[in-house]
Amino acid sequence: MSNILAIVGRPNVGKSTLFNRLIGSRVAIVEEVSGVTRDRIYGVSEWNGIDFSVIDTGGYVKGSDDIFEEEIRKQVEIAIEEANVILFVVDVTTGVTDLDTAVANMLRRSKKPIFIVANKVDTHSRANDSIEFYSLGLGELHNISAINGAGTGELLDEVVKEFSVEGAPEDDSGVPKIAVVGKPNVGKSSFINAITGEDRNIVTPISGTTRDAVDTRYKLFGFDFRLIDTAGIRKRAKVHEDLEFYSVMRSIRSIEYSDVCIFMIDATEGIQRQDLSIFYVIEKNHKGVVVVVNKWDLVEKSNNSTKDYEDKLRAQLAPFNDVPIIFTSTITKQRIHKVLEKAMEVYENRTKKIPTHKLNEFVLDIMKRTPPPAIKGKYVKVKFATQLPTHAPSFAFFCNLPKYVKDPYKRFIENKLRAEFNFEGVPVRIFFREK
Repeated sequence: MSNILAIVGRPNVGKSTLFNRLIGSRVAIVEEVSGVTRDRIYGVSEWNGIDFSVIDTGGYVKGSDDIFEEEIRKQVEIAIEEANVILFVVDVTTGVTDLDTAVANMLRRSKKPIFIVANKVDTHSRANDSIEFYSLGLGELHNISAINGAGTGELLDEVVKEFSVEGAPEDDSGVPKIAVVGKPNVGKSSFINAITGEDRNIVTPISGTTRDAVDTRYKLFGFDFRLIDTAGIRKRAKVHEDLEFYSVMRSIRSIEYSDVCIFMIDATEGIQRQDLSIFYVIEKNHKGVVVVVNKWDLVEKSNNSTKDYEDKLRAQLAPFNDVPIIFTSTITKQRIHKVLEKAMEVYENRTKKIPTHKLNEFVLDIMKRTPPPAIKGKYVKVKFATQLPTHAPSFAFFCNLPKYVKDPYKRFIENKLRAEFNFEGVPVRIFFREK
């Protein structure tokens, strides 16, 4: 199963502040007025060794004529439907409002694990004021202050109990799982139709129950892998909702369930903010990735158009730009099998294990010639290196002063490892630990 946490509530209760706190970065815009968050924002967090995706939703408003508030309301409803766990944020300084009651009624029908989060509890007196939120009838109340982090640790201790320890279990059978992800209308359905030889829509507006990512065994042309359907079937009542937001929700589930992602973008549009959101989720989940620039037949060509486009794309994907980029057209079936070949190569890179003696011979020689910079007259001495027993490539370097090894040197070592052992398309993690 996927681990997805959605933050919902009425406007201006501190949802974006809590989102920033959970992911450890100021990604969401925070302003003391309602309606600031309109676009959905996605991030990845970790607590007690469990990784999970976090979604910041806009403030829920009912009965408004504002077109933005109508779309926000639709997206909040989708988030509630798709998430595994929901944080219902309320404001202790204003108490229970009619909008809080409306959100509570909607959440009660969802049958999902729900945590009432009373925000802005900065004093003992406010902790007493929060008791009135028990009247919403949604269970235990958690007092926090998102702006300074008070109470968030205790909240997360309870939240992660609802998640799978593995988040998205790897396939024990050893058959690679490959997902095709991307924004709506970039050609995912056409790509899947082309390689399977079947006419089928990944997002289909027919009656039925919304289901999780479904995988199908693909055994043609010498390939053998599980192809993850990125959409599934939607209820007819949900067809009018924001398809782009829905697509990203499904993409997150597919990413977590996969080994390698075929990340597809529209050549005529280039990579946009929504594309980058999906790409960063792939990276944060340590999945392999093949970037596919589709609809290349619609782009006007010049002598260096392919190279110029690729160079610009790699700059936008930095710092994780060691990824294969393939230009395709699903209409003409141009290079679609090359995409599958490269996806399998990336899978091999992701599952590659470097013998410890070979790793030490290579890395220790580099560190001897180019050691970490001295800090305060102290020198870092690496004694031993090993690859950790994780699903994605992770390396531990045991040394005397790990806290003095900064990110630029870690990136230097990562680049050397990539050049020597070929980890193209795979995020690599580097850890320095005290011996």
